[in-house]
Amino acid sequence: MADVGSVDIEAELVAWLASGLDVRVLTDLPADLGEVLPVIQIQRTGGGDDGLRLDRAFVDIDVYAASRQAASQLMSQTRSLLLTQLRGAVTAAAVFTSARTIAAPTWRPYENPNLRRFGATFEIFCHPVS
Repeated sequence: MADVGSVDIEAELVAWLASGLDVRVLTDLPADLGEVLPVIQIQRTGGGDDGLRLDRAFVDIDVYAASRQAASQLMSQTRSLLLTQLRGAVTAAAVFTSARTIAAPTWRPYENPNLRRFGATFEIFCHPVS
């Protein structure tokens, strides 16, 4: 039996989203962010588990782009992919069982006025593959 919390949901979502969208997906923003746009950032912000195998993760997703429209559109594509394709998806280490929006996509300020950021928070359930 796998250890509780054995799924690195950030790593699994980075790989899964990168395969479904033609953009850079990561957990830590690069120093040259303005030069590699668009970018999707994945960060686990909390959640819980059932003490056995099921992980309930709260995941914050931020999309960075050069324009507000581009950031909003990429966030819309990301959200659609999560809500329509993630359920039942299997990655190297995880089986995803459901996803739902906790905080809908919205514009989020960013300290660099040349970049635009949209973000949303999702609740994602998964468990280890084996």
